[in-house]
Amino acid sequence: MKNDIQSIKSEAVAQILEAKNISELEDIRISYLGKSGKIASFTKNIKNLPPEEKKQVGVIINETKNTLLKLIAERKNALSTSTREWFDPTVPGRKPPVGHLHIVTQAIKQISEIFENIGFVRVRYPEVEWDWFAFEALNMPQDHPARDDWETFIVDQKPNDKLGRVVLTPHTSSGEVREMFRVKTPPIRMINISKCYRRQSDVSHVPMFHQFEGLVIDKNISIANLKGTLDYFVKNFFGEDRKIRLRPYNFCFTEPSFEVDISCAVCGGRGCKLCKEGWLELGGAGMTHPNVLKNGGLDPKKYTGFAFGWGVERAFMMKNDINIPDIRILYSTDLNYLKQF
Repeated sequence: MKNDIQSIKSEAVAQILEAKNISELEDIRISYLGKSGKIASFTKNIKNLPPEEKKQVGVIINETKNTLLKLIAERKNALSTSTREWFDPTVPGRKPPVGHLHIVTQAIKQISEIFENIGFVRVRYPEVEWDWFAFEALNMPQDHPARDDWETFIVDQKPNDKLGRVVLTPHTSSGEVREMFRVKTPPIRMINISKCYRRQSDVSHVPMFHQFEGLVIDKNISIANLKGTLDYFVKNFFGEDRKIRLRPYNFCFTEPSFEVDISCAVCGGRGCKLCKEGWLELGGAGMTHPNVLKNGGLDPKKYTGFAFGWGVERAFMMKNDINIPDIRILYSTDLNYLKQF
């Protein structure tokens, strides 16, 4: 048995030294030192040996095990070192990725700067608003469709005797009368940018969106002032090559009123899924209604004004080289998409 053990030891040593990887080395270890390995078979047969040989064979088996285990460990370490990827500790580490402002935040910042350059003051008013500021003060009758539960989010709260129900503000126009109360004496040049909420969701609408509301009130304000302001914004935000059009419309809080459209950047004005006929509605505009001025505590015989309210997301989508066919993409969680802007 002594010779057999020595032969197995020599065989195992040769295989260990020739092992090409750690996986192969592990197979060799199991084959010779595992519970059913070749060395274990000698251990089981010790009981069959004469008493005088048992001790000698036991010592040889233990020495063989220790030798093979030590050799396996050394070979394993050598294989690990030789396959380790080269690394230069003097090379500077990789900097962590740096985020940037969301697309909508970028648009809000740009819009604010454009209007601030011509004397507008940026303000913000409540997103949870009283019905009176959102509708009644804006000359909207009780039966107006916008005041229906299917159009506006109504907050489950007891109505106020004077101000009515609590709503999630459906438009930034609710800040117009609040601004009149705040300033008290014109001139007023307000740009109100805030979140709005409506029960709509499709390629050009989302339940929560952003609007920017412009309000100018002073003596002798006319449609010419309104058109000049809109032209200034369009040239600075969209570029010289884009076209807008004013369509007569009917809004309760302005008279006369207009819808402002801009040629579609996605299809170049040919018509597509987003714009349908080549134009996309940016929002409304018009001369402030005398009743709104009265509700804000101002004399409509002394002061006139204009107002406009456009969607931030919709305006951004219509910029040159921004090919976004669905407004809902702006609120995607896909970082690969958002990192483009």
